[in-house]
Amino acid sequence: MRITHVVTLVSDDGAYGGPVSVATGQLGELAARGHDVELVSLWRGRRAAPRAVDGVPLRARRARTFVPGQGFLGLFHPGLPWLLWRRTGRADVLHLHAGRDLVSLAALAVAVLRRRPFLVQTHGMVQPRRGAVARVFDRVYVPLLRRAAAALVLTDEEEAGLRRVLGPRGPRLVRLNNGVRGRAAEAERGTADVLFLARLQARKRPEAFVRMAALVHRKRPDAAFAVHGSDEGRLAEVRRLIAEEGLGEVVTYGGALEHDAALRRTARATVYVLPSVDEPFPMSVLESLAVGTPVVCTDSCGIAGTLRRREAAVVTDGSPEQLADAVLRLLEDDALRERVARAGRAAVDAEFSLTAVADRLEEYYRSVTGAW
Repeated sequence: MRITHVVTLVSDDGAYGGPVSVATGQLGELAARGHDVELVSLWRGRRAAPRAVDGVPLRARRARTFVPGQGFLGLFHPGLPWLLWRRTGRADVLHLHAGRDLVSLAALAVAVLRRRPFLVQTHGMVQPRRGAVARVFDRVYVPLLRRAAAALVLTDEEEAGLRRVLGPRGPRLVRLNNGVRGRAAEAERGTADVLFLARLQARKRPEAFVRMAALVHRKRPDAAFAVHGSDEGRLAEVRRLIAEEGLGEVVTYGGALEHDAALRRTARATVYVLPSVDEPFPMSVLESLAVGTPVVCTDSCGIAGTLRRREAAVVTDGSPEQLADAVLRLLEDDALRERVARAGRAAVDAEFSLTAVADRLEEYYRSVTGAW
């Protein structure tokens, strides 16, 4: 089967986050099963677009800002519609990782005009919005989104929100977990190396990580804290807090990492901390579980219930105090750290494996192409 996925942006700093990891993970597993796969996207980086990302063939045009001040929504390239037209024409099925943006809008329009079967996966990015820009955009966007054969959703909250956006004429909504491959750690793990690896934006709460680091440092002055991720408006505040707390030699900012480098860095960490609130299905948490790095997260994380039930992470209320307590417990208790890491790997194998995800995708793709 010829399978084309579309995602808004691939970049050398990983700015678009989880949707890219999800797309390349799904396509890599499908390619291993003999399918002809490709990823179509915009590209942003210091060099020309690579021919492949995470081993998946990439067809890309360089990202340009067409609508200033609108972030990912305003990125586009005048040559992208023609690229989408050609790649859509050869595909047996399209899988659109759709947000509210110009790339997603173009991909939906081309799929409808080409009369190709397609699914959408919104990653929690298409929820009810009252802003003027969203309302105007949705007048064109939502009717196209309704033409999908199915919409893949992660959580109850995402499903409820998407139903409100699509209304009664929307496509069927079906559940599909994100998945990762179990991976062996590629480097020697540190003994007191605490990691934040995510975009520096409000929902990720990097400031809470710094405040947590200050509390842990008082009891474990040997601990080191690393922050990695593209800046989406919070780096200045992170640096201000580091200076205010006198943590200049303790908390370091190492910039954004490409995906392979991010996985290697996660595998070296003693503990991975994600202070995010209302995070639907964080890929960075799944990737940490897969490499055996114990995770500290918040109870508003979409998979917190599963992780707590399996004792596969330490789940907190997100306050710096509870985050610090969880990190200290993991740093000081080798047996606990081992149990959490082992349970994390088991959770990946049982509930978040790419094998199970690809099984479901093949089923959806066959049903969509058969009914088209």
